[in-house]
Amino acid sequence: MVTIDRPERRNALDLDTVRELRAVAGDATVGAVVLTGAPPAFCAGADLTGVDSEEFGAELSAMLEAWDRWPAVRIAAIDGPALGAGTQLALLCDLRVATAGSEFGIPAARLGLAVDQWTVDRLVDEFSWPVARSILLTAERVDAETLHRLGAVHRFGSLADAVGWAEEIVRLAPLSLDAHRAALLEARRRPSRDLAVDAIRALAWGSDDAIEGRNAFAERRPARFTGR
Repeated sequence: MVTIDRPERRNALDLDTVRELRAVAGDATVGAVVLTGAPPAFCAGADLTGVDSEEFGAELSAMLEAWDRWPAVRIAAIDGPALGAGTQLALLCDLRVATAGSEFGIPAARLGLAVDQWTVDRLVDEFSWPVARSILLTAERVDAETLHRLGAVHRFGSLADAVGWAEEIVRLAPLSLDAHRAALLEARRRPSRDLAVDAIRALAWGSDDAIEGRNAFAERRPARFTGR
């Protein structure tokens, strides 16, 4: 089991936590792993306090890629908010167990930012086109009940339920799981991404609105975006 343990920051990811998460990925002897957060949240997003956003973004991407390559079956045990980077972590997992009060969302549009193509693809694949549009184009949060009806939250339950499920999974045939994972990855493959999308995203990250969004968040006030 891997636990994000920064309850004083609602388990928001800082640079050290991202690097620690990357370091634990890849152990081929692990058949299933449960990812969770210490109460009161699964992960409330990214903690960019005193951190260069480009460096953090690069480290976050490297961590997500490392977990994505990990052959273990990944189960997210979600209790409370899974926002921003928290939703990315939930999307990274193969299976999701959540409490009824949990919620998901990516508030990038409230901060003048834009998520990467990996996140958009995963949102569409895992949460559906309609929910992906709702999350990205309105910055709305989606509750676990809605996602459970869609199959994106696989089970309602606690951390203990997620651990119990992992224990069941490791008793299955490893080569069968490997074959199924390879087939699922093949089914997910897409054509090479459009570089124009990367250019548009770079404009958002380098904009005055991105600076204003972060400042407004830190100062707990509404952001005043100008489109520049």
